[in-house]
Amino acid sequence: MNECVFNARDFCVNLPSQPGVYRMLNTEGEVIYVGKAVDLKKRVSSYFQKTSLAPRTQLMVSHIAGIETTVTRSEAEALLLENNLIKRLNPRYNILFRDDKSYPYIILSGHPFPRLGFYRGILGKEHDYFGPFPNAGVVRESIQLLQKVFRLRTCEDSVFKNRSRPCLLYQIKRCSGPCVNMISQQDYREDVVNARLFLQGKQTQVIKTITDRMQAAADQMEYEQAALFRDQIQALRKIREKQFVDSGSSLDADVIACAVDPDGSGSICVNLAMIRGGRHLGDRCFFPKNAVGCDSKLVVEAFLAQHYLNRGVPPLVIVGEKVHKVLLQTLLTEQSGHKVVINLNPVGERRVWLEMAADNAQLALKQMLNRQANQEERLQALQQVLNLPGISRIECFDISHTQGEATVASCVVYDNYAMRNNEYRRYNIKDITPGDDYAAMRDVLYRRYQKAAKGESQLPDLILIDGGKGQVSAAQEILIELGISDVKLMGVAKGEARKPGLEQLIFPAVKKSLQLPGTHAALHLIQQIRDEAHRFAIQGHRNRRGKARTSSRLEEISGIGAKRRQHLLARFGGLKGVLTASVEELHQTEGISHAMAKKIYRELH
Repeated sequence: MNECVFNARDFCVNLPSQPGVYRMLNTEGEVIYVGKAVDLKKRVSSYFQKTSLAPRTQLMVSHIAGIETTVTRSEAEALLLENNLIKRLNPRYNILFRDDKSYPYIILSGHPFPRLGFYRGILGKEHDYFGPFPNAGVVRESIQLLQKVFRLRTCEDSVFKNRSRPCLLYQIKRCSGPCVNMISQQDYREDVVNARLFLQGKQTQVIKTITDRMQAAADQMEYEQAALFRDQIQALRKIREKQFVDSGSSLDADVIACAVDPDGSGSICVNLAMIRGGRHLGDRCFFPKNAVGCDSKLVVEAFLAQHYLNRGVPPLVIVGEKVHKVLLQTLLTEQSGHKVVINLNPVGERRVWLEMAADNAQLALKQMLNRQANQEERLQALQQVLNLPGISRIECFDISHTQGEATVASCVVYDNYAMRNNEYRRYNIKDITPGDDYAAMRDVLYRRYQKAAKGESQLPDLILIDGGKGQVSAAQEILIELGISDVKLMGVAKGEARKPGLEQLIFPAVKKSLQLPGTHAALHLIQQIRDEAHRFAIQGHRNRRGKARTSSRLEEISGIGAKRRQHLLARFGGLKGVLTASVEELHQTEGISHAMAKKIYRELH
């Protein structure tokens, strides 16, 4: 029997034989594992009675210093509580899927002239939603296709209500111009109905409807209108030809397959393919934490329980592993409020979907392992160059501004062979001489590491500065001031003509810089991290500059107060709309006289 730091036998004797959740704690009081049980007494006792535990479980048991339990009314309720706790506590021995982002949808609004758009958030009852889609790119691509075929508006209400002439989308035949009555409400509604049918997967029905309208227009010798319908039909047929899977039905399903590294690394990939309206919308891959040594069945069960917490579930879930079907069906049905069926033995077209998901899981796993091997090679090369074998975590800084305006500093993090996006930070730089990059660098490093100097946060193994000797010296000054001396500091100066591969590596108190060959693996890692810091800084700077300019240009015009600015921006949908407006259009805005409209136009042009 495994040794334990607390009296497991006495503890287990007093446990009830009821369903519930148990939490294993270590000597520091941290929860290291959360589990569920039909019978708490039997399940918890088994950890201390069995001698054939898996090595991973034996290691966990050796760290148990205490156990907490919660009794539930059913096993399904225990499963729900278990996975809520796993997501909240992040125990080191539980399989964990991190997917906190909500999925995007296509929205058809409930207005008299419905708007087609991108949506992410809580679904309301007043609009129609289609999805979810695996990523934002698929949604935007679908919206572009729908614009080409059905020419529905995508503009916000503030723009739609205040247009006096058709916009560019009307000119390039991506919108039918309902804002200026270029199409009747009845004809627009017919396009909305067809778009809705298309999104529901009823493409054949849509093509038949438009074909009938084309024939009717031709019979009435409205040949221009008939040609428009003909173009719609051709576009729809091209879209259908590109579709991976089109069942001709309106089936909604999620397809889940798992791939395990055959070489024994323990890496696992779960692929989720989304079928909506009988069409394959795309897929998404997940790489769970703490899954080494776990079989694929346990991984998929953890995915099913965790992924659908606070998220919609389709009526059918197709799974490639022999999971605990009845329990999971009960849980998903209770959570979603509608019947959910888990299909473990799909046939026909559903089998094709599952095989496709399995192939994509294998491909994604292979790509991930190749990337990881490449990153390991790069990091090892950097460790050799710097003669620092312990380097793992790297933080890189960059400064971005336009002639001193809206200065923003970025900090990106590379750790454990990957960029850690959730740890990226931006810093708005104020109270310095505009354009003083050295002062900006001192400011951001002081703010970043003042807590670390007190032992309140983590220090990196290497600080990377996008800049030359001046920036490195400024960074060194702040680190000395903070009393930080055990972190390697290095600058990356762009080479001649700013060509990649000619970068100079700058070190404090070292006169001669280091230039690595353009093909060196260490240089490739440095470039990767530096470029990411540069991108993140520029993005933050542009956002900050855009916000400042939107308000400041109108604020500079005398006689334009807060209310008039608000009316102008609301009427034209932002500063870009105000800039493109004519004097007469400006005059039509509430509170803007003809003389004031002329003044605004003159000041902005």
